[in-house]
Amino acid sequence: MEGELYDLMIVGGTLVDPGSGLHALRDVAIDQGRIVAVESGMPRDGAWDVLDASGYLVTPGLIDMHVHVYAGVTHYGVDPDAACLARGVTTVNDAGSAGADTFEGFRRYVIQVAETRVTAFLHISALGLISPLDNELELLKHADPERAIAVCERNRDVIRGVKVRLTRTIVGNNGIQPLRLALQAAEALRMPLMAHVGDTPSPLGEILALMRPGDFLTHCFHGRPHGILSDRGDVLPEVKEAIGRGVIFDVGHGVGSFSFDVARRALATGLTPGTISSDLHYYNANGPVFDLPTTMSKFLLLGLGLDDVLMKTTAVPARLLGLADQLGAVRPGFLADLAVFRLAEGDFEFEDSMRQRVRGKQKLEPVAVIRRGRVYRSELRLQRRPGHRV
Repeated sequence: MEGELYDLMIVGGTLVDPGSGLHALRDVAIDQGRIVAVESGMPRDGAWDVLDASGYLVTPGLIDMHVHVYAGVTHYGVDPDAACLARGVTTVNDAGSAGADTFEGFRRYVIQVAETRVTAFLHISALGLISPLDNELELLKHADPERAIAVCERNRDVIRGVKVRLTRTIVGNNGIQPLRLALQAAEALRMPLMAHVGDTPSPLGEILALMRPGDFLTHCFHGRPHGILSDRGDVLPEVKEAIGRGVIFDVGHGVGSFSFDVARRALATGLTPGTISSDLHYYNANGPVFDLPTTMSKFLLLGLGLDDVLMKTTAVPARLLGLADQLGAVRPGFLADLAVFRLAEGDFEFEDSMRQRVRGKQKLEPVAVIRRGRVYRSELRLQRRPGHRV
């Protein structure tokens, strides 16, 4: 009898899986860390553990394309398990916390020990984001493409791209030369680049002209100089052209990089982000970001549909990180990373990075997280069969 039982079943919930085109009542069976069945009305005595998700949403585990989780070494870092996994985010991509000289420690002490799955974009600065007293690209000698290439080649299993920050205070008198050096490394590696923008030394059009299909422009809805809008409030033609040739616009909310007004104007023209990410770090984990589900809730408030918001936080980032064969959807054979959410109805206040506060009627609240087939945390009742197999 024991061999016939699944390890875990999630029953009674509404499966919202845009990557598979599903938004319907479905039960999910899990065994040995993988999804083995997605069906309706599965017998509830068919597993050792049963999680009753009736009245809740079941989704693929969320994927946050932009976080900073090198806690204890970089001043931005937060613990990925407490700040991300506990909130329904089973996979995170660290966007440049580590550079060539600090990545090996990041791999050893964070990536290899976290319950959260962690991938990374390597900072073109060999220092990464060590100290608030140091702007990592003021001295151009830190931006060494050859050093970056060597580290990426040794860690291709977890490094997915190259990161550069282009704010004027960060690059000093170097203009957009750090971008060119980061592109040199990314092109040699055949990896994407992620460019942090907002108050850049050059107009956005000059930066976009250098970016390639598959590269990421993060902080796309910031409210600082050299953004995506013209002085008249229209979306710049260079932005539309870049999106048309495949540059990916990533939200990267952060402590200073998301404006409700900019997002609202962009969305009104039909410009939606390619990926919705939090840019979660030490300085915003207690507000205004809090977590990825809160960032997603802001886009529900702005008028995007639930399936669209989930697509940009599950299937799309899974594809862009090269993980679409195992993550980002709830399908037999895929890794069993899932989340259960309450779509709460009420009166909720949300704040952007410009201290503007708006009220919304819906908020995504995580109530259970499954990572590699095991219940990581749950507010729901877990029915455990006597003689439970550990």
